[in-house]
Amino acid sequence: MSQRRVVLTGVGLVSSVGIGTQATWGAVCAGQTGIGPITRFDASKFAARIAGEVKGFDPLDFIDKKDVKKMDVFIQYAVAAAEFARADAGLNVTPESATRVGVYLASGIGGFSTIEREHRALLEGGPRKISPFFIPASIINLAAGQVSIRLGAKGPNSATCTACSASAHAVGDAFETIQRGDADVMVAGGSEAAITPMGVGGFAAMRALSTRNDDPTRACRPFDRDRDGFIIGEGAGVVILEELGGAIRRGAPIYAELVGYGMTGDAHHVTQPAEDGDGAFRVMRAALNRAGVTPNEIDYVNAHGTSTPFNDRIETLAIKRCFGDHAGSIAVSSTKSMTGHLLGAAGGLEAGIVALAVREQVIPPTINLENPDPDCDLDYVPNDKRSASITYALSNSFGFGGTNAALLFKRYDG
Repeated sequence: MSQRRVVLTGVGLVSSVGIGTQATWGAVCAGQTGIGPITRFDASKFAARIAGEVKGFDPLDFIDKKDVKKMDVFIQYAVAAAEFARADAGLNVTPESATRVGVYLASGIGGFSTIEREHRALLEGGPRKISPFFIPASIINLAAGQVSIRLGAKGPNSATCTACSASAHAVGDAFETIQRGDADVMVAGGSEAAITPMGVGGFAAMRALSTRNDDPTRACRPFDRDRDGFIIGEGAGVVILEELGGAIRRGAPIYAELVGYGMTGDAHHVTQPAEDGDGAFRVMRAALNRAGVTPNEIDYVNAHGTSTPFNDRIETLAIKRCFGDHAGSIAVSSTKSMTGHLLGAAGGLEAGIVALAVREQVIPPTINLENPDPDCDLDYVPNDKRSASITYALSNSFGFGGTNAALLFKRYDG
């Protein structure tokens, strides 16, 4: 029995550069940054005082007022992105289809702002001051739970929590769920809202964040010689995956076909990738092998590209090892240069961006690449978008603990 083909029919994006899919896509193609001074709390005493905040988001545009208090911001973003994706795909879940429609949404951290708020309530007023909504508002799988309730989706329902690979794993696992016949449609991706005192403070204490506080729009500079850390971002990226036959029967728009998925572990260090980039190399090869695609067929890589000294150098090495002489002919870009790093939501956001790139045949740029690093010597599509022929595009996501994911998309041609 041949494997079922899986296509992507809807994209929903919420990010620091725009609320909505077209707003985000237009901004990243224009090279616009969403990074600026932190406004969510007083960051004046923090080493890192800049972030990629979502601006102008009103949960009441998507959620009834009585339900808002039951959801952390990361769940609100997930609900919004899922609705954007559902509408984009023209998907309506009926009682007849409900058990064949699933939800798989990830987060790396979950409800940090809710946890911080309820901890303050405990310290200031004792246990009676803890909200009864605390747990369901903050735990990671409630993004998938709330979305499934709103859609009426009664199929597989799950969540991943694999650091910065989480939503790429969610999309890949959802792909496999459809392939093996456990669902016909999956709503997949991730959400994150960790621009909080503990979120920013924790990453800053690790010296993982950029401290270019006086120049926020130019602070995130993947592959640049002067990069000094990542910029924390927030938002959500959700895609609709469908079995090809069902998508065709209902006349769904098809962005791209998802043809490969890889997962690996570094088994090296809690935060740093292995010096030889072995885990990153193997996860890219795994995605290619799964699809039966050779390295020379890849046209574009949406890099993990965090703007940290370690990641960008080692990811470059892994790409060279994976693609050999062809590496120099591949366009590689990091959209995190504009959106910031959405942590557990990064893979979902970037899956949507890559699907759009494949459909539109346009590669978003890596902005702020002004002083190339000698160790980062590939074609990073510096500063301006590029029209290109894209048949196969790869999206990389790597996370703390050595967890890696790669998704391989193909231009749909019937």
